[in-house]
Amino acid sequence: MKYDHDYWMTKAIAQAAKARAKDEVPIGCVIVRGGKIIARGHNLRETTQDPAAHAELIAIKKAARKLNSWRLLNTTLYVTLEPCLMCMGAIILARIPTVVFGCHDPKGGAAGTLYDLSNDPRLNHRVELVPRVLEGECSSLLSSFFAELRRRRRNASAS
Repeated sequence: MKYDHDYWMTKAIAQAAKARAKDEVPIGCVIVRGGKIIARGHNLRETTQDPAAHAELIAIKKAARKLNSWRLLNTTLYVTLEPCLMCMGAIILARIPTVVFGCHDPKGGAAGTLYDLSNDPRLNHRVELVPRVLEGECSSLLSSFFAELRRRRRNASAS
């Protein structure tokens, strides 16, 4: 059975829910090859106190271990939020051919919003982008998380 982008994005959303359950910014990622998920990741920056513990980097490292190769050819990376500069750099270095993302990141997006590393002629690899897949669900995850965070901070300062 061949699954579509919406199906795989729901798997990335499930990873984002895991991040949220850990009080992390709810961003999730899966990497698919040959119709199967080969790696999963979700944000763990707060948990690990590691600025590089983004969902994409966690999934990329797992996929490289699984395939025993740094070249993640014939894969598709699904992520709930547009990748940042660091993650797009890793995606390019890993030779991931396709990135599907949920919502744009107006503060740090490097797949078309602030920068577009996917098609920079100065780099040796191009990345096909498929934006706005289940955009509403992905955006809602983030906005509800930050609204709750602001509410908690207001309540804490009022106490």
